[in-house]
Amino acid sequence: MPEKILVVDDDKDMCLLLSRLLSRKGYEVSTHTTGKEAIAWLQSNKPDMALCDFKLDDISGSHLLTEIKSLYREVPVVIITGYSDVKNAVEMMKLGAFDYITKPLLPAEILATIKSALQAPEGSSEWPIGTEEQQNSLKTASSKKERSKAAQSNIGQSREYIMGSSAAFANILHQIDLVAPTNYSVIIYGESGSGKEVIAQQIHKKSKRAAMPFIAIDCGALSKELAGSELFGHEK
Repeated sequence: MPEKILVVDDDKDMCLLLSRLLSRKGYEVSTHTTGKEAIAWLQSNKPDMALCDFKLDDISGSHLLTEIKSLYREVPVVIITGYSDVKNAVEMMKLGAFDYITKPLLPAEILATIKSALQAPEGSSEWPIGTEEQQNSLKTASSKKERSKAAQSNIGQSREYIMGSSAAFANILHQIDLVAPTNYSVIIYGESGSGKEVIAQQIHKKSKRAAMPFIAIDCGALSKELAGSELFGHEK
């Protein structure tokens, strides 16, 4: 039986992104956009772990975390949020969260955290509970480590060409499939001539707007004074 993961986020695109990513890795995923909807689902379903947004439209992440732990104490819960705050992280850990990660979410980081949570002994957490100063130090060290990994990843990917059969290229194609159906804005990094525009075209072709025009603009060729008029039109 595939391991069941509960995803709760008021951002529908984030739910879709996580559902596609985790389903491809063999997990069974149940997504919900409100805390109340998730709690109702939990009354008759037990997940192997949960990914919950810190700020939902109807209830707080801490409330949902408490509800999950009251129903299934052994289920690990990972809090995801766009607000990086050490105090919130410490609060979530004290309430029983396994880990606390910030957006933007990196696929490799998410998958590693899920694997760690599913393999962890019952009742454990990624961070040891201690003083706030200790938690601050640990979180800061982790953030620096993740930023370093992300930077190295971007550097490595920027040197890859669009046509190829390498693992890095396969990873790029995988990321295109993940983001194309969503409404997220995407920044493509790469050196001159590395194929950034071709990647953008591939995203457009696989998006819901594939039937609409794809317009490429070289902003570097626009003067500062005329850029606004060129992009948005001019009215005397």
